[in-house]
Amino acid sequence: MATQAKRRRVAGPAGSDEDPAPVASFLSWCQRVGLELSPKVAVSRQGTVAGYGMVARESVQPGELLFAVPRAALLSQHTCSISGVLERERGALQSQSGWVPLLLALLHEMQAPASLWRPYFALWPELGRLEHPMFWPEEERRRLLQGTGVPEAVEKDLANIRSEYYSIVLPFMDAHADLFSPRVRSLELYRQLVALVMAYSFQEPLEEEEDEKEPNSPLMVPAADILNHLANHNANLEYSPTCLRMVAIQPIPKGHEIFNTYGQMANWQLIHMYGFAEPYPDNTNDTADIQMVTVREAALQGTKVEAERLLLYERWDFLCKLEMVGEEGAFVIGREEVLTEEELAATLKVLCMSAEEFREFKDRNGWEDDKTKEDSLTITDIPKLKASWRQLLRDSVLLTLQTYATDLKTEQDLLSNKEVYAALSWREQQALQVRYGQKMILHRLLELTR
Repeated sequence: MATQAKRRRVAGPAGSDEDPAPVASFLSWCQRVGLELSPKVAVSRQGTVAGYGMVARESVQPGELLFAVPRAALLSQHTCSISGVLERERGALQSQSGWVPLLLALLHEMQAPASLWRPYFALWPELGRLEHPMFWPEEERRRLLQGTGVPEAVEKDLANIRSEYYSIVLPFMDAHADLFSPRVRSLELYRQLVALVMAYSFQEPLEEEEDEKEPNSPLMVPAADILNHLANHNANLEYSPTCLRMVAIQPIPKGHEIFNTYGQMANWQLIHMYGFAEPYPDNTNDTADIQMVTVREAALQGTKVEAERLLLYERWDFLCKLEMVGEEGAFVIGREEVLTEEELAATLKVLCMSAEEFREFKDRNGWEDDKTKEDSLTITDIPKLKASWRQLLRDSVLLTLQTYATDLKTEQDLLSNKEVYAALSWREQQALQVRYGQKMILHRLLELTR
């Protein structure tokens, strides 16, 4: 069954220096392991948006095979040279991320002189130059990405990585000192490999009948992880029992880059997981979040006496019981749709009810089977909402905009002046694109809730 690949790719400032040695070595390795590359494609740093990429030597038609990777060439906890010990001690390697076995496989293989994947490692980005925000100084990360949700996500990542390393990974390496040289026993290296797996690994989708199973473990797919990302991609990864196949899904003219995609991701997710953002307005999957507790805060602003506040908290607790809201959740707004339509509609409805309406609603224990049309909350429906709903949504947007360090006009001035924009650092440019995309969505909500 053909499925959409979830490819992870770091993008950074494009390099222009072409060193043929790593590419030649990698291509020789491909032949040895049976990784078939079409003669119509080339691995190169020239003509790509970032680092190594794949370019069409000749025009390619939809349906043409670009390359096929045999499963034996994949690098995973099951194919690495320490797969036996990883399987035997699987129970001790369980973690929140589920990535520890693959990360240990990488730590071993990258320092093993006879590793099967050494030529593949030569095409990896330089680990010390990854551009994920987790490697930015904390002050810079907060200054550039305040309000976007990225600093908070990174803090969680860093805490989880540290805990995982000291409680699981380091004890395992110490217990198997013959498999891991001292130079790979480093929290900093482990953090870098987590970022690499975040950006470059693939996760094979479950078959429909396997939906109840745990997700598949991540794996490294040589050749596939060379492709850069574009929302309007022209190639797709297909999984079969014997190999993984990259197939063209659009005509690709000679000289054009071949792009994969890793799904519908907002710019804040792209910069968090891959270290780059798509320039506005290219990312049609961009979103802005309104924290659920921000809507509660906006509603509290309208209360005048303690009794009203207590009633509002009662409504909030009831929404929590219905699993419509949570202390750490967010309402997600896209350019053309509300991705959390049901949750936001329920929250606006309950928080704006009269006391009598809420008592009846609570007695019914929530939704009746036949929802009314007013429970629909598409972007185009927002101007038609009840005035109280629109006001609460508007107040929530205004509170959300206050969490950013700069306003929309400041961002527009930077983007509209090409010289000023070009003088910004790579990180400043990427962060600006994240902030601007979110604020454009939020400001559209302001217009719709007037």
